[in-house]
Amino acid sequence: MEKKITLPLTRELARTLKAGDSVLLTGTIYTSRDAGHKRMCEALARGEKLPFDPTDATIYYVGPTPAKPGQVIGSTIYYMGPSPAREGRPIGSAGPTTSGRMDAYAPTLMRAGARGMIGKGARLPEVVKAMKECDGVYFGAIGGAGALLARCIKRAELIAYEDLGAEALRKLYVEDMPLVVIIDCEGNNLYESGRAAYLRKRNGK
Repeated sequence: MEKKITLPLTRELARTLKAGDSVLLTGTIYTSRDAGHKRMCEALARGEKLPFDPTDATIYYVGPTPAKPGQVIGSTIYYMGPSPAREGRPIGSAGPTTSGRMDAYAPTLMRAGARGMIGKGARLPEVVKAMKECDGVYFGAIGGAGALLARCIKRAELIAYEDLGAEALRKLYVEDMPLVVIIDCEGNNLYESGRAAYLRKRNGK
């Protein structure tokens, strides 16, 4: 059964989510990739404020391409390449990018207040450690389903780092975005537990 959750991802809400939970997420999220993360972490190191309030924020690892005239966002970069936004849509295909590229920066942003991360793929132990310290949650988005995920995005706004192009910082409003909790705030990891359960079943144990 899917859990409907509404952002912001408070500490209390994060603690109710467990690895393996299917969720439908509604609320404001932010998009950024490695170049944007690097810039945010450099700003924090200088004692500067971020372009958005990171408290209880959720960051989606996806990179939109520049918008065509009259469009909010043209498309997003996924392994198969960008696709243009259809007329009347705020965004094109919106599939996740590999989360490991943000692993060097994720602990810093969590300690600054961010709590949720959306992407695909495994995370380093340092990220999981920070999640346990900060009650962070890592959600998995379906790879290869960028067009489906884009339907959940109702509004999109560029808020900082426009010079980074595809890696600029954007604010999205999403409704009922289908995700799975991959790693919960206790460090339980669906990639590990799921694999172990499969091997037990295969081996008849």
